[in-house]
Amino acid sequence: MSTLAPAATHALPPVTTAAAWTGDQLVRSGEWIYHLSEGQVAELEALGTRFVGDDPDLRTVRAGDYPLSACADAVAEWGRDVDYGRGFVLVRGLRTHLYSDVLSAAIYYILGLHMGDPIRQNEMGDLIDHVYATSDKTMDDPSALSSKVRDKLVYHSDSSDIVALMCLRPAMEGGTSCLVSGAAIYNEILRRRPDLAPLLLQPFHWDWRRQDHEAPANTYTSPIVSLVDGVFSMYAGSLYILTAQDYPEVPRLSAGQVEVLNLFDEITYEPGVAIAMDFRPGDIQWLSNYAALHARTTFHDYPEPQRRRHLLRLWLSRDAGRPVVPGFGKNGVVQHRAAPRGGKAEHADGRFDIRSIAIPRLLG
Repeated sequence: MSTLAPAATHALPPVTTAAAWTGDQLVRSGEWIYHLSEGQVAELEALGTRFVGDDPDLRTVRAGDYPLSACADAVAEWGRDVDYGRGFVLVRGLRTHLYSDVLSAAIYYILGLHMGDPIRQNEMGDLIDHVYATSDKTMDDPSALSSKVRDKLVYHSDSSDIVALMCLRPAMEGGTSCLVSGAAIYNEILRRRPDLAPLLLQPFHWDWRRQDHEAPANTYTSPIVSLVDGVFSMYAGSLYILTAQDYPEVPRLSAGQVEVLNLFDEITYEPGVAIAMDFRPGDIQWLSNYAALHARTTFHDYPEPQRRRHLLRLWLSRDAGRPVVPGFGKNGVVQHRAAPRGGKAEHADGRFDIRSIAIPRLLG
């Protein structure tokens, strides 16, 4: 995890660990790509096949039910990279072009169980979501769901400790995944405008309804930066801060808050800051939401539905001992996989078996 260098009293310190990277540094090396061996692929294919046959309840199945041997050290290495290193890793080598989508989803879920605990991604209780365009809406449309459109996505954090994406099929054109280091952006704001940097530690209102149309409230609150016991964490994405201003009950942003949000977005798109990667079939990207922000370029699909860009998404809770301020990010509002919000009855559209969850919902 990111720790902070000593600093003078009353001054916010910069982040000086491996989490403070820039894309032009990383792109010259392939250290962020992990290539699975034939033995590791064989183990995952065998476990995935057994998982499909067992058909366990996704809410209660445990990592210990599907133990790893050949992949155990690899999973531990990915966890260290995510928790204490650059904040992400790309795993390559699965042969999804030979698998059914159900088998791909089973392998992915098994690895997810070993990387953390899956959490619900919406009020319906989905534990695997699909990044699959079912609408031609753009993100300017308040009813658009970011995972269901082809429009570009600006840099943001998701609602979990780890967000993971598995590529089943890439786009015909575009859809590049782009990552930036939250620590590097923070450091640059601190360098350019030390007067604005402290505002990042103040609470902001975030548009919850825009992220999940069935959310129980319009907004939730969180600061952008958490500094606890010298540990840096970031939760960012100006889009949902700005759209939260549409609700009359939300306090208006101050001039300084608007300025720091604009500076934040400006830095993320400067040359050399981001790293871009084109997903191949079978790629899995593990990403710490505390360390890096992710975005996506606009993409164009093949006309045939079965060839369209299709990613699977997991949100994971991971206990890595990272201290954050209370209610940081969406930690205060996410749902554990074993029980719906507030102990209510399961949503009528809940899907908790691997065969049904491997099929995208037809949402716009």
